[in-house]
Amino acid sequence: MGRIVLASNRVVDLSKAAQAGGVAIAIADLLRTRPGLWLGWSGKIVDKGEDAHAAPNVVEDGTTTIVTIPLSSREYKDYYLGYANGVLWPVFHSRLDLAQFESGYYNRYLEVNRRFAHALKPLLKPDDTIWVHDYHMIPLGMELRRLGVQNPIGFFLHIPVPGAQTFLAIPEHKELARGIAAYDLVGLQTRVDVTNLDHFFLDGGLGQVMEDGRTKAFDRELLTASFPVGIDMESFLASRPKKSRERPLSTIRLIGVDRLDYTKGLPQKFRAFGRFLEKYPEYRRKVNLSQFAPPTRESVVAYADIRKELETLSGTINGKFGELDWVPIQYIHRSTPRRMLIDIFRNSRIGFVTPLRDGMNLVAKEYVAAQDPDDPGVLILSRFAGAAEQLTEALIVNPYNIEEMADAIKIALDMSLQERKERNEALLAAIRTQDTFDWCRTFLNTLESVHNREARPMGGPTPDALLEAQQAPLLVPTRPRAGQS
Repeated sequence: MGRIVLASNRVVDLSKAAQAGGVAIAIADLLRTRPGLWLGWSGKIVDKGEDAHAAPNVVEDGTTTIVTIPLSSREYKDYYLGYANGVLWPVFHSRLDLAQFESGYYNRYLEVNRRFAHALKPLLKPDDTIWVHDYHMIPLGMELRRLGVQNPIGFFLHIPVPGAQTFLAIPEHKELARGIAAYDLVGLQTRVDVTNLDHFFLDGGLGQVMEDGRTKAFDRELLTASFPVGIDMESFLASRPKKSRERPLSTIRLIGVDRLDYTKGLPQKFRAFGRFLEKYPEYRRKVNLSQFAPPTRESVVAYADIRKELETLSGTINGKFGELDWVPIQYIHRSTPRRMLIDIFRNSRIGFVTPLRDGMNLVAKEYVAAQDPDDPGVLILSRFAGAAEQLTEALIVNPYNIEEMADAIKIALDMSLQERKERNEALLAAIRTQDTFDWCRTFLNTLESVHNREARPMGGPTPDALLEAQQAPLLVPTRPRAGQS
């Protein structure tokens, strides 16, 4: 069994992966059970060009090689803040109005990916399997192919794929399509994302989607499929502190945990809660909304705007409805240790997850996992979160419809214990069916199966490979679940 080679914008400290949560746990576990290499940005920004382009830092951690590269100030501005987060992030979340198309960031974005490819190429072995992650590194596979790399290369996009017409608005959409076509397998969060990517190739005249589901573009064939990211329930629940810091609540809590980001629907959530208090005054002094919104990308103007809007909204609603001994909205603009969230989730009657667009949203799954099965809370979930495709027993809402969300809060608060239990059991079953290890294993099995069929170019991966990979003996070991030896 060859190594697994990971490439992502940032590299997580393997010893702290559990605290990072989400996908980091699965990747760290993968690297504990299979020899690997992980390449990414070091997080350092250096002003001197010669320092920024020095040899990558290579550290051995057991059977894993960690390779990190710094960025220059210009690269950070143009590659990371500029193209990745100033163009791709807003467009992929269907916010064309926030995209900075005119800034000319693409060349730097491509240059950084080319630099990463040149750093990785000498470190590769013939039997390595390469797995590239997320929108920061779309061109990396293409740059590796240009250097002659023939290894299987897969790509997973953790954010949503926009509709074809939105995607085509990017001036460099053809170059991005060429980058996507360089991979053997492209993994996306939902079936809707797969359909959107197919339409992007078709409507843009960039390729053909074959009857068997393969995409033919730029003299290559690739397989696109949905691999929903899950959570590791055992690890998540095991991280709970032995002694709870939560005090008995005098009010019923709605909980929201979202990065401070314009895609998360936070102003809409605040307005919906304010409308709920206005519409159902009998719940005043009985219910509050606790919103954790840790900072992110604060140097981007759009994030400063959303922070100011939330501070204004929370102040307005608290001023209108609050009392000396009751604050309707508790707005907390800082990070909270992941292990503390379990008790907070468990003691919250409603999980309020309302993104305007989201790739998956693991907070929704973690809220469900943390519930007391004898007295579970209710998940209110945006229909535009990728998780809504799986978590159909949640109260699904349109985050743009303030009245609907306000009414959903009332429905959740009035829901009988029996219905809450039935919904929670169904949600737990969905989460267990596709956990984080199933996601990791199935993607890599599919990638290796696809590549082994007939290599490149125009090789012949078919959707049957996906089914075969799901049924094949595991190529990626997983650690035992609770109760297994």
